[in-house]
Amino acid sequence: MSLQLGTLEEMILIILLMKDETYGVEIAKEYKNQIGQSISLPAIHVVLKRLEKKGFVSSRMGESTPERGGKGKRMYQATNKGYEVAQEIQHARTKIWSTIPKLYFSVA
Repeated sequence: MSLQLGTLEEMILIILLMKDETYGVEIAKEYKNQIGQSISLPAIHVVLKRLEKKGFVSSRMGESTPERGGKGKRMYQATNKGYEVAQEIQHARTKIWSTIPKLYFSVA
């Protein structure tokens, strides 16, 4: 497939792969848990739209809830194509990391 993703796109795609289906706020929470940094909802939504345009993510409108004033949440999930590209990236990273001589990892 060999499509490239930016680091933020990759991280959000991996978070989507961890879950069956999720939405922006939950992605932000998981990003904070996994990466240790906050990310804004607008940044997440920009990335989700890019990933959806590339076919790596699909979305649908969820049910309306009284807490949201009758509005539904947009729910996202990774597609098979998203899984394949994430797997390809992971394989490429593992391959290149395996070429680093072990002496660089010596801790004094």
